[in-house]
Amino acid sequence: MGVVEGRQTAAYDGEIVVFLIGMRINSLRAVRAWLPVVRAMGPMLRELSKDPSSGLLGFRTMPTWRGVTLIQYWESVEKLQAFANDSGRTHRPAWVDYFRQSFKGGAAGIWHETYVVPAGNTETIYGNMPLTGLGKVAGVVPVGKRGETAAERLGGEGAGG
Repeated sequence: MGVVEGRQTAAYDGEIVVFLIGMRINSLRAVRAWLPVVRAMGPMLRELSKDPSSGLLGFRTMPTWRGVTLIQYWESVEKLQAFANDSGRTHRPAWVDYFRQSFKGGAAGIWHETYVVPAGNTETIYGNMPLTGLGKVAGVVPVGKRGETAAERLGGEGAGG
């Protein structure tokens, strides 16, 4: 998608869950140990993307030299946890395989962080940018629709933006 001109802010104003997840290859030579970890995320993302009721609103992938980090946006922590714990979906079997095959020896590391952001507690601004982040998930509106300053967009008073 092309550049959206001007100052925009994400149209989203409800509660949102921001889930950061990543993996790191700790031993480049131990390909058999870390390759299954690398291959596991694609099927999970495809499964979630095909199922609008999963709760995944969108994601962004950021490769690093030894791994990858994903920023995911979820409707609720309940839907995130339901996916993570459902043995009939792709995550749970991959998690079990990781601990069975890759965790010992430390060839690959995994991590995640979960942030539950209450409604009214997000502030975004995009200046002459293609849709990205929460703006890509929810669409954007001109900044004035939600407040001219960062403080106003967060529901407070004062200058900022």
